[in-house]
Amino acid sequence: MTVLDLADLRRHLGEHLGYSSYHQITQAQVDLFADATGDHQWIHQDVARATAGPFGGTIAHGYLTLSLLPVLLGEIWQVTGVRMGVNYGANRVRFPSPVPVGSSLRAGATLVGLEDIDGGAQIVLDAEVQVRDAPKPSLVAQVLYRYYH
Repeated sequence: MTVLDLADLRRHLGEHLGYSSYHQITQAQVDLFADATGDHQWIHQDVARATAGPFGGTIAHGYLTLSLLPVLLGEIWQVTGVRMGVNYGANRVRFPSPVPVGSSLRAGATLVGLEDIDGGAQIVLDAEVQVRDAPKPSLVAQVLYRYYH
């Protein structure tokens, strides 16, 4: 979906915007995230130990899953006709179920809020990240973006 400008954005308030394509999570990706953040917990990196652990294998960091939201949401919609857009934060983030390494995940989003700010608009999205065929989402978040004209 392409949103042409801030006026067009208002027309989508309350709409589910769609889903991204599925993206596979690899051990190399998890290892790079661990190196970048210093989070080398065994459930993310020690394949042998994690296989005997509670998830049956290594899992992605919750914050790795969260950090993929801008890329995944970018597949769902694009806002054109603005000077720039920025991540502004989150009102709520939860990780209800793990993202096993080797699984594929996608994001979905609903535009639930929009308010004018100086020079643009702030939006609120209810976003979910789902592992293919999992009974519960792996990430449920309400995220904020700002768009400036």
